[in-house]
Parts: sequence; structure tokens; C-alpha cells
Amino acid sequence: MEALEIFWTASLWAAVLRIATPLIFGVLGALLCERAGVLNLGIEGIMTMGAMAGWLAAYLGADLWTALLIAALAGAIMGLLHAGLTVPLGLSQHVSGLAITLFASSLAFYIYRLTVEVGESPPTIEPFRPLDFGPLSDIPFLGEVLFAQTAPTYLALFATLALAYVLSRTSLGLAIRMTGENPHAVEAQGLDPIAIRIGAVVAGSALMAVGGAFLTMAAFNSFFPDMVQGRGWICIALVVFASWRPGKALLGALLFALFDAYQLRLQNVVEGVPYQLFLMAPYLLSILALIAIARRAEVPEALMTPYRRGER
Repeated sequence: MEALEIFWTASLWAAVLRIATPLIFGVLGALLCERAGVLNLGIEGIMTMGAMAGWLAAYLGADLWTALLIAALAGAIMGLLHAGLTVPLGLSQHVSGLAITLFASSLAFYIYRLTVEVGESPPTIEPFRPLDFGPLSDIPFLGEVLFAQTAPTYLALFATLALAYVLSRTSLGLAIRMTGENPHAVEAQGLDPIAIRIGAVVAGSALMAVGGAFLTMAAFNSFFPDMVQGRGWICIALVVFASWRPGKALLGALLFALFDAYQLRLQNVVEGVPYQLFLMAPYLLSILALIAIARRAEVPEALMTPYRRGER
């Protein structure tokens, strides 16, 4: 009975929004890349680089919003490297993405150790604090869930709405979607599919890095190399779960966060069960959901297909 009562606690749903925030940024970034036809397996490393760059900027004296922009810039640079290898050169997107993950993760840790003196405990910063909405924060249940979050969480929700609008309602969004479906048709309209793909990968990678920065600048207040803990790979799976739609991507991120937040609380209720089983549960449920959805997902036709001018 206690296991069911957890669902009626405001703290659970407040935690769901917090846990979902880096996933929302990550899945939106991956979705944008793939809508343009480029698979970005560098997401795990890009999120790690964003986590380090944002934290380091704040540690060295930058205000939090400037540090968040620096994290986005670091992610954009990694995205530009990935795009440069895969779009004009046409190299394997799988190999390049995995190389970016290894390179960005290692580079982030190297820069961290080079610039920060680490003692017995890691140095910390003053992170984002929950916003104060006045009387709204005092509303029972809803106040704790919706009006006690940090600014990046609201930014993630806004980014979902903005990306959904851009992709479905603007000429830019149409160009991105068509580049992922038929880049030769885009070329016939006088547009440059190569530039569109590079721009989408750079912008998507910036979003991924902001998701990583949330971990060090809002969820926690310090950096350590393994803090992303596979969230990037979950985001890749969530894109398929979402059928490449921002609204469903938000739903998928919230669903995984619900599994994760619930298992953390369930550990205190259920005794005699190894905690590793609880930690495994969100990933197992995500795999089952992915299997159920993936068969019906409509993959962008030109995803992972190199584009070369003049070829048909």
C-alpha cells in the first residue's frame, strides 16, 4: 500500500520535473539533429563537456546564465566537429559520434584537472535556486510541483514548445524536416542541405550541452567525470520513442524521470530487495516501451544517409 501512496506525494512529481530536465534538453538536441538527417551519438560526451564547461565558468566567476551560455557554446563546438566530419565529408555517423563521446568526455576531465585543484572533496559553486513565485508557490501540491523549480527547468519546457513550433509552423522547420527526408528536394528549392544539416547539428549539440550543464549548475553544485551516467544514450532511445516529435519527446523524458524518481523512493519502502534491481528498473521499462513503439515509428528517410551534391 505504501508503494502506491508514493504516487500521491508532491515531492515525487517535483522530482520528476527535476530529473527530466537534462533529458528534455538532450532529447530535443538529438531530435533536431536526426530531423535533419544526422545521428549524433556524441551526445554523452557533449553533455559531459557542457556539464564541465558550465560549472567551470561559474567556478571562475561568471554568473550562472553566462556560464550556461558558455556550456552551450562548448556543445556547439563539439557539434560542429561532428557535423564537419559527417556532413561535408560523409564519414560514418556512428564512428564519428562515438569518437566525439570519447574525445569530449576525456577533454572535459583533462581541462577540469588542469584548471581546478581537487582536494579531499570536490570544489563547489552556488547553483541555480528554485524560483519564488510568491503565492503560487504556496498552492497545495501544485505549488511544490510546478512553482518550486529552477530556471533551467522552465527553460527546458519553453524549448520544447519553441522547437515544436519551429519544426511544424515555420519555413525553417520545413527545410529541416525535408533535409532529413529528401535533401535533393531541398536542393531543388535553392536551399543548401549541407548548411541546414550543419546548423541543426550545432544547435542540437548546444541543447545537449545545456542539459549536461543542468546537472552541475542546478541538480548538483560540483563536477565529476561520470555524472551524466548514460543519460545521453537514454535520450537517443527517447527520440525513437517520441517518433521524432518534440511533444512526445517531452512525454518520454517525463515518463523515464517518473520511473527513476519512483524507484528511488521505493527503495525505502520495499525491504530485502537488492538496490541494483531498483536502479535497473527505469532502464528496463524504457527498453520495453521502446520495443512497443519502435515498430510503428516513422524514421526520417535520409537519416544517416550522406548527402552529396548532384547525386541521385
